[in-house]
Amino acid sequence: MTVAQTEAPAGAPIVEIAHLSTRFGAALVHDDISLEIRRGEIFALVGSSGCGKSTLLREIILLQRPAAGSIRVFGREVVGLDDEQALPLRRKWGVMFERGALFSSLTVSENVGLPLREHTRLSDGLIDELAAIKIALAGLPASAGAKYPNELSGGMRKRVALARALALDPELLFLDEPTAGLDPLSASGFDELVLSLKELLGLTMMIVTHDLDLLWRVADRVAVLGEGHVLGVGTMEQLSGSDHPLVREYFYGARGRAARDQAWKQR
Repeated sequence: MTVAQTEAPAGAPIVEIAHLSTRFGAALVHDDISLEIRRGEIFALVGSSGCGKSTLLREIILLQRPAAGSIRVFGREVVGLDDEQALPLRRKWGVMFERGALFSSLTVSENVGLPLREHTRLSDGLIDELAAIKIALAGLPASAGAKYPNELSGGMRKRVALARALALDPELLFLDEPTAGLDPLSASGFDELVLSLKELLGLTMMIVTHDLDLLWRVADRVAVLGEGHVLGVGTMEQLSGSDHPLVREYFYGARGRAARDQAWKQR
């Protein structure tokens, strides 16, 4: 079966994780984790620092291999695929890394166009035009294309990283701590951008985050990791009513209550 034959209808699982375990030496990070991400949803992964959120993301995108278990993306098992076998899948997803991972020696336009130069045979002129479209989709002015990353603010660099993640028109988008380090105004603007991209492009997204405001504003469902397990999965309203002590601690701290109250005021 080819990747193109694995398209799932809206609401069907696009990522399926089953009985996954991860170890670093003697340390057990994930213990028999099972999750699914449905087509068309914004799915968020949360938990305390060191609980394995970013590790799970790296395993899904084939940067790391779990000790045991299954990960299926677009209906295909990805655990054990080599780079050549994984390439058709990698073209169908985009990744925005926490620190951006931009190339400092390339302009914004060159950074955004890089996946197109690596994975297509399009002309340089067409790639530049497509890069300009992605830069605009990320909410950046056209003038940003000629600048270098060190000439941009932290919020603008985040948007460049997002534009590059969109370069190949992915169906699935991974965002690792997209609002980390941003001031409240910039973070709020990024929240709105995520929602608009979902509506405009019909993307499925997985977001790794600590940002409770982002969770309340954009997430359709959230999974809470802790102690090597999935402690809860559901909407923010459902999780905020959980009786699990670690989940309650996460959602009922001062910041959690403030984010919840602000979200309710905006409805």
